[in-house]
Amino acid sequence: MQIGPYNIQPNVVLAPMAGVTDKPFRLLCKQLGAGLAASEMTISDPRFWNTRKSLHRMDHAGEPDPISVQIAGTEPQQLAEAARYNVDNGAQIIDINMGCPAKKVCNAWAGSALMRDEDLVARILGAVVNAVDVPVTLKIRTGWDCDHRNGPLIARIAEDSGIAALAVHGRTRDQHYTGTAEYDTIAAIKAALRIPVVANGDIDSPQKAAQVLKQTGVDAVMIGRAAQGRPWIFREVAHYLATGELLAPPSVTEVRDLLLGHLRALHDFYGEQQGVRIARKHLGWYAKDRPENAAFRAVVNRAEDAASQVALTTDYFDALAAGEPLSSAA
Repeated sequence: MQIGPYNIQPNVVLAPMAGVTDKPFRLLCKQLGAGLAASEMTISDPRFWNTRKSLHRMDHAGEPDPISVQIAGTEPQQLAEAARYNVDNGAQIIDINMGCPAKKVCNAWAGSALMRDEDLVARILGAVVNAVDVPVTLKIRTGWDCDHRNGPLIARIAEDSGIAALAVHGRTRDQHYTGTAEYDTIAAIKAALRIPVVANGDIDSPQKAAQVLKQTGVDAVMIGRAAQGRPWIFREVAHYLATGELLAPPSVTEVRDLLLGHLRALHDFYGEQQGVRIARKHLGWYAKDRPENAAFRAVVNRAEDAASQVALTTDYFDALAAGEPLSSAA
């Protein structure tokens, strides 16, 4: 998949997710095979650019190319200025959020709420595309609700506005993340456009990625929730798409080493107190599909400092690798 001057390879990308796709997680997913990883959405209002949260979200030091930054907002000129600001701070691709279904975002007439106003969409896209000399991409849903599936119309507006690539989550806003993704609408959007289209929604395995690519004809697949606690899904999908073969799952030892690296990166990035707190949700995601989930949570939630969190996690996985009873690890 080509986005401006950037060849996105493999064509498996990480979905931007608020509170999840921070720099440590993006770096890990890229290391494990993601062809592209956009930042968490950054607010377009300049009054908030110097908050601790925004400064973390705008930190791209050491991140491999291409650096994609997602922006969110309502005012065309404010979004244009946010795009310029982020390009000046290292962004090589600007992504516009019109897919977030969160109530607080939509109540501010941002995210997927923008899909209710097609004229405003056109003004926003035109303003941002004209403001920067890097590719601008867009993330949308299939519509606001089942009676207003205007995703195909928004997609045509995007192409006409100079958007370089379009990602479509196969749900309406009112579905949030319930039900199943509708790929027929994504297929119709892809068939109508010349620009690259990325399919998002319910892609949780190599086989599902291959099925969605075939069913929709899109240029790439985007993985979100399925990567939480399973960042190696990107290499699994990429390998399957390239060879038709399934990779063996990572060993307990490899999972331990990946997780410990992620923990240390979080501690370094956020500082000890905040890093330990943020790491807890990632630890929970790593364990969510494992039979020892409850025991694992009981162990790591005891940690109040970085050294304890690393030590408890190391001891726990070492016990699993040695085949010791879970109770002794706890």
